[in-house]
Amino acid sequence: MKRILAAALLILFMFTSALAEETIVFRLPSIPPGTPEYNPAEPEKLIPDQLIAKSAILLEADGGAVIFEKEPDVQMFPASTTKILTVLLTLQACDDLNEMVVFSNRAANPPAGSSTGRFKEGEEVPLIDVLYATMLVSANDGALALAEHVSGSVEAFVDYMNRAAAIFGCTGTHFSNPHGFHAFDHYTTARDLSTIARIAMENEEFKKIAGTTSWLLPKTNMQKARTLTSENWFIIPNASDEKGQLYFPAGTGIKTGWTNAAGRCFVGSASQDGVNLISVVLYSGDDNRYLDTIKMMNYGFSQYVSVTPAQLFSLSPLAIETTNFSMTDPGLGQLTLFLKPVEDVEHASVTINKNDLDAYARNFRRQCIITYTRDFSAPIAYGEEFGTLIYIPGEGTTIEYKMIASRSVEVRENAPKSIEQIEAEAYADPNPFPPLSIELVLTLAWPFIALIALIVVLRKLFKRRRMKLAKIPDPIRRRFK
Repeated sequence: MKRILAAALLILFMFTSALAEETIVFRLPSIPPGTPEYNPAEPEKLIPDQLIAKSAILLEADGGAVIFEKEPDVQMFPASTTKILTVLLTLQACDDLNEMVVFSNRAANPPAGSSTGRFKEGEEVPLIDVLYATMLVSANDGALALAEHVSGSVEAFVDYMNRAAAIFGCTGTHFSNPHGFHAFDHYTTARDLSTIARIAMENEEFKKIAGTTSWLLPKTNMQKARTLTSENWFIIPNASDEKGQLYFPAGTGIKTGWTNAAGRCFVGSASQDGVNLISVVLYSGDDNRYLDTIKMMNYGFSQYVSVTPAQLFSLSPLAIETTNFSMTDPGLGQLTLFLKPVEDVEHASVTINKNDLDAYARNFRRQCIITYTRDFSAPIAYGEEFGTLIYIPGEGTTIEYKMIASRSVEVRENAPKSIEQIEAEAYADPNPFPPLSIELVLTLAWPFIALIALIVVLRKLFKRRRMKLAKIPDPIRRRFK
């Protein structure tokens, strides 16, 4: 009896939610009167009122810095962008992406008006294919099947979603289903949704799914093979002329959403010249959700730059003062060093606001440990190694570089030889005996010369004393004479 009552209440709730959704009329937001017209040639001048969306945010994906925002903390309905968290949690919970998902009656019958993957009750589908269907065609039946597969029931999975959102740091979010179909207690904020999307894009499998526009769904126990095609115009390069203006070449994903209550929503991602961005647009228009996203993406790329540690070092290079340099040296012995990675570190980069680049470069060496392995004495050859620099980023592993001379420095004439030069010459000479020279003779003979001189001096002193004693009369003879 309790189960029947619970099922009845659930059906009533779904019916009232669907009815409420149907009674809500979507009204396209508009740009406030007097707002300066947006100029695509000057993306850096974007202001919040130039977006159609009611709420939006743009993040630098690697560090999480907020680049641009418009009412990002207002609670909004996320629609199918909810599926970002559903797919992420499924990927985190399941190791075998080829395990079979069986569609229950509930999963195969999502709320009326849902977007679906047309799955049937009892159909057995590999998990990976359900994930792609959930993202590409926004399959509500797929989202329900994933929830039951991971947690045993939709309700348990929704609880899992809310706990995960809290752990991620979301403070304005509450989910009541895994697919985003409208419910009054199903809401989030642009800031929270960007946090979820940023964490999701750190998962390589999710990232691959989010950037896919077409997927072949193989034959199942109940249906023939078919192709799933996304309508995420942001990442479809061969779109029709009508939608071609919405394609963004740097775009990499992620997910669309739509209900009357939520409006047109879009969570996007893009990468360009090493800069990775995450955007969220809530309650915008059909095409405007992409146009709003493109405006923010272009703004972000105009503000941020990705540089390697070696490039940062070159903006404020380490200069050393050499010794024994030739007086004709154009730099009067001053030598700058450049960095060469010890290993392949092409992936290592730092994303920085362009306005902060100079200051970051000046303070770069504070994040480094520098060790010299040779002295600063000329001669110095171009490319000669001077030591090592270990860069310690705020996050991630340390990176080791060699410090290399950027030019040659000639030695001055008649410069004294260093110990290393003397040793090198000695080891290079095949004659085991040093070459005969006045300096060598004097070096070897001076102890003998000193000994002979000492003997001569002592003999003279002894002779002089004997002569003196001979002149003194005998004291005994003087007394008794």
